[in-house]
Amino acid sequence: HVVIDATTRYIGLPNVTAEEFESRRREWTPPPLKATRGTLYKYIKNVSSASHGCVTDE
Repeated sequence: HVVIDATTRYIGLPNVTAEEFESRRREWTPPPLKATRGTLYKYIKNVSSASHGCVTDE
């Protein structure tokens, strides 16, 4: 289960060891893009996440 504590701004997986978490991170691969051409593909490739300001011109 996932623990979310808004007061302390903590999100964690208390039942997953650091070794298991690192193993999962190493084995993870991003899913394929939902578009491979066209406007949606350009959007996927050029727009960054909100945490980076959704910048399109960098």
